Amino acid sequence: MATTQDYIEYVCEQINGIGEVRYRKMFGEYMVYVNDKPVIIVCDNVAFVKKLEVIQEMMQNAEYGIPYQGAKEHYILDIDNSDFCRDVVKKLEEVTPLPKSKKRK
Repeated sequence: MATTQDYIEYVCEQINGIGEVRYRKMFGEYMVYVNDKPVIIVCDNVAFVKKLEVIQEMMQNAEYGIPYQGAKEHYILDIDNSDFCRDVVKKLEEVTPLPKSKKRK
């Protein structure tokens, strides 16, 4: 089951207000960017965030899963709790580097 357009737009609405939020279709699913930094992977209508130390305490009661085959385990973000999501994503955005630009040949 692939992520629906309605769900990816809902994810972006839930974290609105913490910076420039956009999404991009990747690998048949979606990556959500905040201020051009990749912070949420959305697969099969589930929002995943990396298991990083900066959010470990906040996410201690969160479920976890693997967003796609071959990926490391991620936390599952309770996207329905918008205040909590904004707090988590804000912390992640602070420590996530901007992606390196790819040079064209």
